[in-house]
Amino acid sequence: MNFMANSLHLKCLPRVVFRRLDIQLSRQLSISCERKAKLCSDVFDAIKDIKDGSRIFVGGFGLCGIPENCISALVKTGVKDLTLVSNNAGVEDFGLGLLLRTKQVKRMISSYVGENKEFAKQYLSGELELEFVPQGTLAERIRAKAAGIPAFFTPTGYQTLIHLGGTPVKYNSDQTVAIHSAPKEERFFNGKPYVMEEALSADFALVKAWKADRAGNLVFRKTASNFNPAMCRAADFSIVEVEEIVDIGDIPSDQIQVPAIYVNNFFKGKEFIKKIEKRVVRKPQTEGQKQNTTIDEKKLKAIRLREVIAKRAALELKDDMYVNLGVGIPVLVTQYCSDKIHFHSENGIIGMGPYPLEHEVDADLINAGKETVTELPGSSFFPSDESFAIIRGGHLDVTMLGAMQVSGEGDLANWMIPGRMGGAMDLVFSHIAGTRVVVTMEHNSKNGESKIVENCSLPVTGRHCVDMIITEKAVFQVNNGLTLIEIADGISLEELQKCTDCKFNVSPDLKPIQQIC
Repeated sequence: MNFMANSLHLKCLPRVVFRRLDIQLSRQLSISCERKAKLCSDVFDAIKDIKDGSRIFVGGFGLCGIPENCISALVKTGVKDLTLVSNNAGVEDFGLGLLLRTKQVKRMISSYVGENKEFAKQYLSGELELEFVPQGTLAERIRAKAAGIPAFFTPTGYQTLIHLGGTPVKYNSDQTVAIHSAPKEERFFNGKPYVMEEALSADFALVKAWKADRAGNLVFRKTASNFNPAMCRAADFSIVEVEEIVDIGDIPSDQIQVPAIYVNNFFKGKEFIKKIEKRVVRKPQTEGQKQNTTIDEKKLKAIRLREVIAKRAALELKDDMYVNLGVGIPVLVTQYCSDKIHFHSENGIIGMGPYPLEHEVDADLINAGKETVTELPGSSFFPSDESFAIIRGGHLDVTMLGAMQVSGEGDLANWMIPGRMGGAMDLVFSHIAGTRVVVTMEHNSKNGESKIVENCSLPVTGRHCVDMIITEKAVFQVNNGLTLIEIADGISLEELQKCTDCKFNVSPDLKPIQQIC
């Protein structure tokens, strides 16, 4: 009946309506034809439609997997007033740092900009705007746009400046704040708090892939995947540079990671420098190798102090756990752990191995600290949006990270404007989904101030999220306040309280700090 009614209704429509329907249909067919991925002759042919004022997704994590040919070409075209959406801002002489240096960028939407001094200079002087977004939220906002989802709720950032607003977006020349970030909507689901985040769009995406076939299907390599796949899917117009172009069929269909329907222009890059931001290698062990005795006493003391913390932290990890380790002291924990623990890095790997030997260095394989690493048998790689789904979904057993301050209620502060946010905010909010959050840090700062405080005075990364604090002087369990469960040899309770700016309870089963054998 419905079909008959609809048919009769269509017959009654005037001819002008059919003409309009024909025009709309032809437009849709035209758009469909335009979607076919175009193999461009060179980078300038690929980026020729980018104009002043464009908003652009730029793939990469640190310098790993960045579209370096596209960035260099944009510098030469001189397009300006750009808004760039990227995890970070490169370094001063490479990556997005090149566009910053020529002052072609008006605003950055990023999660981490700590390594670029030119960025900090322009931001604090009011020449550059900055919208800080937690790394996992950034990845999900991009993924949501690709999926046609206008907004979503996430626990990340609740009761921080990300949620409440007030982060400086733009400074005046006298370093007063011209624009603050706005507060965001909150809502409770199943008794738990969440913050609303809107999908993030862009006119163009500059993407780096490893291989493409002549149809435009893409494959990415190791941790060079990161933000690239999601950005390619989400932008209005995606431009992809690849290292190799192969014939259709040379990439098995079930190994294609981004199908050609998401690709507009693609080309083979002429040159890939693939700079490594933090080249870290280990020396091969030789029998009877002597320890380096040239380290001065002060540095040696600092190394031993950090080793004490790392050795104690290693006791919290058991075989077959899935664990995320932050930069700094947490990375040292791997030296004292079983090789049956699965280490996760938020830039897209599970099964991360130790630092490489010199001949094993791979620019496409780094950790979240942008250091060169290795992969272990059974490891897996995935893009940033999936990596943070693993984190946010509570699929990790433990996350360990450093801190500038921890409060008596388990609030954590470990980022400061304008330098660092990265993935830490997502990691600590995984506490809501059941992941244990363990802080490893020195008990006092270099000037002697306690890092364990009544209330955090620095911008808060997460509220009520820390489960345990491990320092060289003590181990605290965090649950409705602090409970001291272990204390270092040679320090009394009175001495510990004097160097701790927060009251704590003492366990009736207080022990000396445990150490892994």
